[in-house]
Amino acid sequence: MLLATGIILMLSLLAMAWFGVSVASLGDPYDTSSGEVLEVTDSFTQVWQPTVENRSSTLVADGADWQEAIDAAANSTSADLMRHGEHRGVEIILSDIGATNNSGIFTITCEVGIADRGARLKTTSYSVVIDLT
Repeated sequence: MLLATGIILMLSLLAMAWFGVSVASLGDPYDTSSGEVLEVTDSFTQVWQPTVENRSSTLVADGADWQEAIDAAANSTSADLMRHGEHRGVEIILSDIGATNNSGIFTITCEVGIADRGARLKTTSYSVVIDLT
């Protein structure tokens, strides 16, 4: 009985120590020169516009109206990028996604935040122009 109590006490102390070590570095400043965040940022700027353009063109060809196609393409690309980031250990958050239409030429704007365990890219505004005419 005494042995079981000792084991339970040791396990609880081990759990508390593990939690303390994992929380200890939460206050550390972010390093914006981390390679993974910069690589994901670069790939985001290369992928966002063509992916949204291709998906919206496909949706328009399938019969969706322009605004519906742009909204669906932007939201699905955002979700895919978030999942892609999770697989790489980087968090990609796109918020405030909006599209304005000027006779079939859409300007899509969003706020982009990219971070991993050791680095964070400040949330920045990003916009692309897509021509569906």
